[in-house]
Amino acid sequence: MKKNDFGDILNKWENGISQKNAMYNWLQNNKIYDKDANIAEIPLRGKNRRRLLNSKPDAILDIHGLSEAGAWLSLDKFFSDAKYNSYEKLRIIHGKGNRSQGEPVLLHTVRKYIEKCPFAGESGYEKAANGGTGATWVFIK
Repeated sequence: MKKNDFGDILNKWENGISQKNAMYNWLQNNKIYDKDANIAEIPLRGKNRRRLLNSKPDAILDIHGLSEAGAWLSLDKFFSDAKYNSYEKLRIIHGKGNRSQGEPVLLHTVRKYIEKCPFAGESGYEKAANGGTGATWVFIK
């Protein structure tokens, strides 16, 4: 199967072929995944993704009460251990930041860490029963 180059995508766009589908197909064919993409716009990637979304996490880290620096160190060890142990899904409990002055510090720390971590994949907030916006789940690549 011939892989398209990016020029082909631009030509398809100019000729009225669905931009979203053309770009998605190009990314998939070239094994490029964007963890920042809007998850609602990306079709399910099969049974494995659905299984992970519905599964319990392999490990949970609670960083309540830690400073930003302490949380970063804890996250670093947590993700390293998860990669070493071949975990697939993690939960990080950071709280909603209701007691923070201004914006929720630990939530932003977790988000920054996930963006920088080379083996952190797709992520999102937990269901309300598991902490809602006070906890984040992450798939490990």
